[in-house]
Amino acid sequence: MNSPIVLSHWQVSPIVDAREDGKKEVSTSLDLGLTRTEVLLEADRVVFSDAEWLSWDSLEEISESDTGCYLVEGRRAYKIQQFSEFLGRAYSLMPTEGAPTLLVSGIPMHRVKGTDPHRDTLTKIRAIAPVVGRVLDTCTGLGYTAIEAAKTAEQVLTIELDPTVLEVARLNPWSRALFEHRRIEQVVGDAFDAIQDFEDESFTRIIHDPPMFSLAGDLYSGEFYRDLYRVMRRKGRLFHYVGDLSSRSGRNVVKGVQRRLEEAGFSRITRKPGAFGVVAYKGSGPPMR
Repeated sequence: MNSPIVLSHWQVSPIVDAREDGKKEVSTSLDLGLTRTEVLLEADRVVFSDAEWLSWDSLEEISESDTGCYLVEGRRAYKIQQFSEFLGRAYSLMPTEGAPTLLVSGIPMHRVKGTDPHRDTLTKIRAIAPVVGRVLDTCTGLGYTAIEAAKTAEQVLTIELDPTVLEVARLNPWSRALFEHRRIEQVVGDAFDAIQDFEDESFTRIIHDPPMFSLAGDLYSGEFYRDLYRVMRRKGRLFHYVGDLSSRSGRNVVKGVQRRLEEAGFSRITRKPGAFGVVAYKGSGPPMR
């Protein structure tokens, strides 16, 4: 089965430019920058395959959208967006020069200023490197954290609250491994509740990348932190995304986060400004390798 064609203005603008230059063929990406393909430029359309092509009007529409990613099916393009009746939130993919981010009611779920979601994910992963053993990823989102962690970990268990987010992720070429990697196990549910079913000391690494405090306050609570501590193995490492530590809101949130992590039992809590979060350890002695 061929992978679906997904485009944004980053991939379509070169096609429009090539038409203006009088070219009949141009190289671009049909999967948001992961690979490159030659496409044919005809008088009234751009041909991607025998079954899939778009009119120039459709290409112009995509090229003018800074915030949309589009799924091509046959001869039409559809903006990738979903509304969740479960949480009353609108989700969509927003393109960047690299991996797209998830917009939740218009708010990007990754850092995009001066970086891109893929590099942002790598920064978080490196904060608790080496990522080994069994890993807990508390908030799946588009799955970038789980995918990167699975490259070195024995197993990654990732939790997503809203099934609608996973519907969007299935259309994202950068999320493909989330559904295909044999070492990734998905759980759909509230991490606050799901963690209570996990065995004590069952994870070597935990990556806690929750939405902002106003959207998921319980995932910043002392009760949840105590469960994180309980399920982490001795000498394990936790990365907790907080936000920009230099901003007023970030400074306020991180103080409470550090205090509650300490109260839950974590030690050696270290601020990681470059990763927009903190790292904490369980137990004393050298970190587990």
